[in-house]
Amino acid sequence: MNIQTEALASGILATIGHTPLVPLTKLFPGEQVFGKLEAFNPAGSIKDRTALNIIQRGIAEGKINSTTRIVESTSGNMGIGLAQICLCHSIPLTLVVDPYINPQTVKILKTYGAKVEKVTQPDDTGGYLKARLKKVEQLLDSIPNSFWPNQYANPANPEAHHQTVDEILDELYGNLDYLFVATSTCGTIMGCADRIHMKGTKTKVVPVDSKGSIIFGDSPAKRVIPGIGAGRKSQFLNESLVEQAILMSEQDSIRGCRELLKKEAILAGGSSGAIVSAIQYALPHLPKGSTIAGIICDRGERYLDTVYNNRWVKDHFGEEFEKSLKF
Repeated sequence: MNIQTEALASGILATIGHTPLVPLTKLFPGEQVFGKLEAFNPAGSIKDRTALNIIQRGIAEGKINSTTRIVESTSGNMGIGLAQICLCHSIPLTLVVDPYINPQTVKILKTYGAKVEKVTQPDDTGGYLKARLKKVEQLLDSIPNSFWPNQYANPANPEAHHQTVDEILDELYGNLDYLFVATSTCGTIMGCADRIHMKGTKTKVVPVDSKGSIIFGDSPAKRVIPGIGAGRKSQFLNESLVEQAILMSEQDSIRGCRELLKKEAILAGGSSGAIVSAIQYALPHLPKGSTIAGIICDRGERYLDTVYNNRWVKDHFGEEFEKSLKF
């Protein structure tokens, strides 16, 4: 099979991008707050954009052919995006995950045909990112004609999100004061921030990170909700292009998810809950009448056993917090 770059985004993959931007009027009455619904991408998250751009670039540069095995570390969404793309084009895929991955996500990955390798021993931060990356290195060394997309340092990651922010700005006719973006690899936020800087718009980009993540200098701590935060510094981050980060606890993420569901009927993932809570926190400190957008990164179905499961919440955060969730 000869993979052609120009044909890579045909069929279902042609639906990646151009996701809806919707007003969150019930959550934020009287305010101009919008959510960019990346769940409408075909594999369910903003990482579809990243995965497609990286694979396209790899093929164009001759690093990927029909016999190449893709090997990547993932906490969930990037893996699903890669799994759909690789299945579409019969490219073999191995994904390295850890115990915090959502059970639903593992089922999705395997259904798409990906081979899943799980690390079980945490690294020196108490998390698993470094352990996953070490396993990726071992696999790359042992598998001939293998390719690491390296979402953590590949410039095709942030470049994918020039389009993401262009879509938001086009929908709002350039009238966007603040953009709230969850951080992990920082590919999304830096792609958006780079593009805004290039265009010279007034938009300020606000990073939303998890407490216990070290991206913005917080002390490392155990985190159990995937998709936001990291156990090592980002290779993309340029703090001069973004505002001061807002750090949200995992309880804030859970509460934000539940409020987004109850008030807007939007079932979204853990990072989206952090975005909701961060906007609620920031609003009193922002100029009245500001136009605000937040990126709602993924679907919530893959979090039904965790963020939306009261027993799981009770086990990880205590009975008092679980009872405080009135929905």
